[in-house]
Amino acid sequence: MSLLARLKTGMSKTRTQITSILGSEGSFNDDFFLALEDALISADIGVDLSMEIIDGLKERIRRDKIATVSDAYEAMKALLVEQLHVRRLDGDFPPKPWVILVVGVNGVGKTTTIGKIAHELREKGKSVMLGAVDTFRAGAIEQLRIWAERTGSDFVAQHPGADAASVAFDAMVAARARNVDVLILDTAGRLHNKINLMNEIEKIVRVIRRNTPHAPNEILLVVDATTGQNAIKQAAVFNEVLGITGLVITKLDGTAKGGVALALAKTYRLPIKKIGIGESIDDLQDFDAPTYIEAMFGYLT
Repeated sequence: MSLLARLKTGMSKTRTQITSILGSEGSFNDDFFLALEDALISADIGVDLSMEIIDGLKERIRRDKIATVSDAYEAMKALLVEQLHVRRLDGDFPPKPWVILVVGVNGVGKTTTIGKIAHELREKGKSVMLGAVDTFRAGAIEQLRIWAERTGSDFVAQHPGADAASVAFDAMVAARARNVDVLILDTAGRLHNKINLMNEIEKIVRVIRRNTPHAPNEILLVVDATTGQNAIKQAAVFNEVLGITGLVITKLDGTAKGGVALALAKTYRLPIKKIGIGESIDDLQDFDAPTYIEAMFGYLT
């Protein structure tokens, strides 16, 4: 199944919710724009961004002399694609190792995301090491070990309860010694409003950079699409503390809150690197803005 087909299936709730509110009849009067505002907010795009989108659409309608509701809908989709700028990782990863630190709150799917990224990199011929920096959660080390075995990746861990920054440092040393292409570090889930836990992850970054100033090359925040606007609050805190370089949005399959991706990218100017649209190992996909918008909004018929 193509990415578009998978996304259309996964985001059918979002798309149906939007199109059912809007319909396809009517003209560019206040009722149309009020319905559009309701549709965007219902998809968790957020009030401020929804109003900004509508203002931009009104200007485009005037500029391009758009005459039908369906044409206006297509114009809105084009407008949204323009706002979603995504940077890609280079195909090569100098200097070795390329270090990816994966962070997020509890239950968003960080470890599974890491396993899927490792699988993708191994399929491309990269050597990968997974570092079990989550020493707090019961079973986290074993879960990551299983992903390492499943993907043919190297693995570094200490005992449960070990100092997380120490594990990260050991993983850096081991990755350099083995000439590994990519090191992915799994961190413990932490609530974004818990200061002590945020301080711990800041310490992890400091320790990594003490001897390897360029690392981590990527700090990816994993957010659960089903949490809607709460993901915005999470991104605000993690970005302030760590300087997030990209987003991974999981659990897009079956949610009616697909608009959170738009809200995150627009609010924090952060690229969406990956999206999760299912449970299988191949269901973590590169983000593609036109495909995403098409799957989310579909057509008015």
